[in-house]
Amino acid sequence: MNYQIYGEPMPVVICNVNPGEAILCESGAMSWMTPNMEMQTVGGGAGKVFGRMFSGESLFQNRYVAQGGPGMIAFASSFPGSIRAVQITPDHPVVCQKKAFLASTEGVELSVFFQKKLGAGLFGGEGFIMQKLSGSGIAFLEIDGSTMEYNLAPGQQLVIDTGYLAMMDGSVQMDVQTVKGFKNVMLGGESLFNTVVTGPGKVTLQTMPISNFVGSISALLPKK
Repeated sequence: MNYQIYGEPMPVVICNVNPGEAILCESGAMSWMTPNMEMQTVGGGAGKVFGRMFSGESLFQNRYVAQGGPGMIAFASSFPGSIRAVQITPDHPVVCQKKAFLASTEGVELSVFFQKKLGAGLFGGEGFIMQKLSGSGIAFLEIDGSTMEYNLAPGQQLVIDTGYLAMMDGSVQMDVQTVKGFKNVMLGGESLFNTVVTGPGKVTLQTMPISNFVGSISALLPKK
């Protein structure tokens, strides 16, 4: 397979696949394709189905296979931002935000990722239930807005407002901390909790979380 990503800030990834080669995607993710791409809906067992439900994805995936010759299939972004192609290997799993997964080659396993600490679960927003990509292959992920990447050294930390964390290496640890000071909490205008990530590993941030975008638009709508 080879692929090209076009058209930010509303990008699309176009995949050219070999005969018999398969691409997996979430339900409804396919945008256009050649007629010889044959679709099959797959679940992968009850555990994987419920794991996808908790991670914010559809219960089933679609598997497209090129029949009788090379094929082409395209997956467009659902929100202004970017699409990133990420190489997944057994020793390099990736954890990403809910709804980030767009498509992948076969061999990439999508599962739910729970933070170990209760604080991250109750207050971390994206920090509690995320997606884990493991196995082997290429995954295409959606990022909201533009991206910034940081390579954290062992023990190096970054404090992030909840929702801006798009993706991180499986080696990165994540926790939640409260904003210090009563005045800061009441008058600061920020979230009550921040996400703290600790290296080693790469962290990818997004500049326009869809939840923030929806909140900004809602504030401008006329009240009944």
